[in-house]
Amino acid sequence: MDCIYGRTGYNIRVATEQSFNNFHCTQCGGELHPDEGMHFITCPYCASTVYLDKSRVVFHWSLAPTLNGQQAAAALARWMAGNDTVKDLDKKSRILGQEFQYFPVWYFKVKTAGSEQIYLEPAAATSITELRSLKLPAGDLRKYEDALVGQSVEPSVPVDAALGWLEQKQVKVQDVIESALVHIPIYTFKYSHREKSYTAVVEAATGRTLANIYPAKAEAPYMAVGCAAALIFMCLAVILAISVGSDSGSFSVIGGLVCVFGGLFSAAVLFGVASWVASRV
Repeated sequence: MDCIYGRTGYNIRVATEQSFNNFHCTQCGGELHPDEGMHFITCPYCASTVYLDKSRVVFHWSLAPTLNGQQAAAALARWMAGNDTVKDLDKKSRILGQEFQYFPVWYFKVKTAGSEQIYLEPAAATSITELRSLKLPAGDLRKYEDALVGQSVEPSVPVDAALGWLEQKQVKVQDVIESALVHIPIYTFKYSHREKSYTAVVEAATGRTLANIYPAKAEAPYMAVGCAAALIFMCLAVILAISVGSDSGSFSVIGGLVCVFGGLFSAAVLFGVASWVASRV
């Protein structure tokens, strides 16, 4: 029987063809006898919850939600009113639907050069790949309960595929010291803005809002204001350099005055334009 690293060493077992139906608990090593088609099972010896991915057994955890639907909607509204989205997105968008579910992710703890790092990979199809950036402290994980099955998305991405994604990030599989399946509570919101539909996810344990595509602020107006400011002050700097290098004292005085008053006037105008852009974009 082949093994790879698990939570307590070499304890995530990969069964050979001859022992395909012999699964062992990753916590106590007790033999498990799942019925055909079963994926979630509780060890009868130590009560650990495990997930069966073909011939591999890994720990199965869940994250407890701290937000209800109303609080999740409030977290979404705060994100919409933030600096990353278009002006007044929270007021001009329309919520089309809201759904709560436990979404599965693969949890990998990797130890390299004496330090540990957590990697997350989606365990089911999703358009919100930003789920990889979530932080799941081990202390917040709890045993997955059968009562959550009705609200849980069943994993469709094999653990081997997720490990392959880690390898693409230059992470060595042999450095993985803990693997687990974690169901995280999320609220999925569908909303529309200017006749276009978008999706955002609020992670119900921390209130963090995630979205891949959303109505973002336009960068062009800000870049135009920045380029104009750079050009104006460059011209003033050239005038000042020429006036300082001139043999005529009166020309130097005039050049200095032009730079001072021109700089003050330009700064006031640019500030006004920038404020106008910020209020409209």
